[in-house]
Amino acid sequence: MTLTVPPTVTSQEMREVFITTVTEALDADPRVALVLADISADRFTAVAARHPDRVINVGIREQLMIGVAGGLALTGLRPVVHTYTPFLLERPFEQVKLDLGHQDVGAVLVSIGGSYDAPEAGRTHMAPGDVALLDTLPGWTVHVPGHQDEVPDLLRSALASDERVYLRLSSRGNAAARPVGQGMVVVRAGSARSLGVVVAVGPMLDRVLAATEGVDVTVAYLATVRPFDRAGLNRIVAAAGRADVMVVEPYLAGTSAPEVAVALEDRRHRQRSLGVSRETEVRAYGTTADHDRLHGLDVPGIAAAVRSFFAA
Repeated sequence: MTLTVPPTVTSQEMREVFITTVTEALDADPRVALVLADISADRFTAVAARHPDRVINVGIREQLMIGVAGGLALTGLRPVVHTYTPFLLERPFEQVKLDLGHQDVGAVLVSIGGSYDAPEAGRTHMAPGDVALLDTLPGWTVHVPGHQDEVPDLLRSALASDERVYLRLSSRGNAAARPVGQGMVVVRAGSARSLGVVVAVGPMLDRVLAATEGVDVTVAYLATVRPFDRAGLNRIVAAAGRADVMVVEPYLAGTSAPEVAVALEDRRHRQRSLGVSRETEVRAYGTTADHDRLHGLDVPGIAAAVRSFFAA
């Protein structure tokens, strides 16, 4: 089988779309506030001059950043909090748990860096366990867009609510946007006797499509991973005719395995999780392509896993 390698970059970074969308929201909605910890502060200089009371840069104080967001939310504002993934969730996790969750107030946390989008910065800027960490807390919506054009709708819907929302941006993505806000959607349907279902999360879709060329499986796309679309997966599995499910995630392998198990608890099924390895600690910097290859998340790695799992 000849594998077609998909493009590895999008035409416009998700981060740029986020900056534009939040800037427009700050100008249009007096309820929206932005809290930064130096990262990207230079990109918001103009809007900060227009709204100095609602664009707050706390400096390199990530715990304070989340605490300030919690305080703003208590006053009725809708805070957007933005920085690299480990500084947004891992370092200030106690404040995420207490100042947002325990106080039952909302915010929109927007990360960049993904699992290893900036390998040149080292392990300090990597957080493949981010979604798994949020899974320990109730009430979070988690979006993982696969294309920059999916970002505005996801972000605007988050700003219009009062919920706790995590928007996970990546510098890599798919060649085309897919429907969002509709749960799990079928991108390529298998036959009535297909081998099963492969669920591609966010920026993994093009790689999954390339890796499953010529394989009789249904490929589904998911950009909102929490709450997980259990009903959608059940419906797609029923149409596929075989309850073998592989989930390909751009973060820690197995993060959504419990969700698949609950969704299919009334069906005899098999499942396989692909993602950032839980056993492999990569101590070299390398490139994103190097990390993909080591974790089996490049096209050949996914294709090998597909052949192995569905052949069984």
